[in-house]
Amino acid sequence: MRNKKEIHAQLLAKQKDMIRGFNEEGIPATEEQYHAHYRLFDTIPFAFADIEMVFDSGCHAIDWVFRYGNPALAQLEKLPLEKLIGKTFGSLFPNMDAKWLRSYERAALFGETLQIIDYSAEIDTYLEVICFPTFKGHCGCFLFDISQIRSYRNTTDTEKALALYFARMVNGNQ
Repeated sequence: MRNKKEIHAQLLAKQKDMIRGFNEEGIPATEEQYHAHYRLFDTIPFAFADIEMVFDSGCHAIDWVFRYGNPALAQLEKLPLEKLIGKTFGSLFPNMDAKWLRSYERAALFGETLQIIDYSAEIDTYLEVICFPTFKGHCGCFLFDISQIRSYRNTTDTEKALALYFARMVNGNQ
């Protein structure tokens, strides 16, 4: 138990150092600069967002700010982009579930690429989200409404790939 507390304290200290090390270098400063950086995503047929994590004094993620979103994001979130960009998720959706925070925090802080498949009560939609680090303290998210995705399987390699994929999920190697 003592060792577990020491490891937790070390991880928290490392996380605090990472957050203190964030600087603005290379990060767009304005909404227009974000849009210029991500303009290729404006026309893709699925939702994309760049979000900046918000941390409390204990260096735990408590919310995120939408820095960029494409028109498909506005459609998925059921809000116009003008109401999303520059706003915190919690201010738009007071019923925010912390499960999203933990994943986005891991991507932004530890450079992990994560897939989340879960229900979003905030928008009453089952989602597949792939998040990954972008700028320091940020992550990018591709969001898919699961009801809009069709699966196509045409070879035995497809079955092997799916078996490998689901075996990793069952064994906890996500």
